[in-house]
Amino acid sequence: MTETKTIEEILPQHEKILILGSGPAGLSAALYAARAECAPLVLSGTELGGQASLTNVIENYPGFPEGVGGVELSTLLQKHAETFGAKVEIDTVTSVALAKRPFEIKTYDKTYLADSLIIATGASPVQLNVPGEKEYTGQGVSYCATCDGWFFRNKKVVVVGGGDSALEEAIFLTRFVSEVVLVHRRNSFRAGAILKSRLEANKKVHVLFDSVVTEIIGDNGVKKVRLSNVKTDEASEIETDGVFIFIGHSPNTDLYQGQLDLDERGYIKIDNKMATSVEGVFAAGEVADPIFRQVVTSAGMGAAAGMQAAKFLTE
Repeated sequence: MTETKTIEEILPQHEKILILGSGPAGLSAALYAARAECAPLVLSGTELGGQASLTNVIENYPGFPEGVGGVELSTLLQKHAETFGAKVEIDTVTSVALAKRPFEIKTYDKTYLADSLIIATGASPVQLNVPGEKEYTGQGVSYCATCDGWFFRNKKVVVVGGGDSALEEAIFLTRFVSEVVLVHRRNSFRAGAILKSRLEANKKVHVLFDSVVTEIIGDNGVKKVRLSNVKTDEASEIETDGVFIFIGHSPNTDLYQGQLDLDERGYIKIDNKMATSVEGVFAAGEVADPIFRQVVTSAGMGAAAGMQAAKFLTE
């Protein structure tokens, strides 16, 4: 039986400011655009709250000396924006057309027209691209300790990476697991000093430097990983119940290829006012930030984008 759509679902929905992404950048943009009485609409994407909502505790967001949970912060940001008239819809964009005005944005079920657009679609976890990774994603391979750590209670897991995220998530996992083996391709961590001190003091964590995962092996779930020493090429295997991968993120910019200027790594190019190469289109957060990639800097960029989008409409 064919589902009958209403007129509202068929006709494009016109918005003054449309914001793509509901992380700290998108919700901060919504707050500032709403305070300018532009009634912005936020399309959340697949993760309401963005990557920040997947973080167990954010310890460096100003005003929260005891830290704040990622979900809690996202909820507060959304509530704050909605207080001033912003709207948030749980929907995913499938295409954008930036050569026409108003801009046309399509989701799976709807078409939107926007006088101004703020892109805050963030970044996604980088994959190892080794045999077994795709096959066992969701069956032992994970990119989110907050989401999946509980399922590995009293089990042994491998964490891959050497930056802040890898160390934070490795420490978080020790709440549940019996042992964490942290695999890093270099001979020292890139993470901050405080995190390194905490990791070194945690007896549940064992570190393997100068090593990379070359294969994830399993049978109805992850059973072990195959490693290679980058200096000696010596191969080895470790039995494990899970593999958590934190080796960085890549910007979610596929929809804007050929429509906006991107840098060599795929990040959206912006000026100091968050403006992109298309007039009326702004970008904020990790989709346009390959350097800082912090919750607070994303929020600041979002605030600037919200103000500039409102200014663009008045001019």
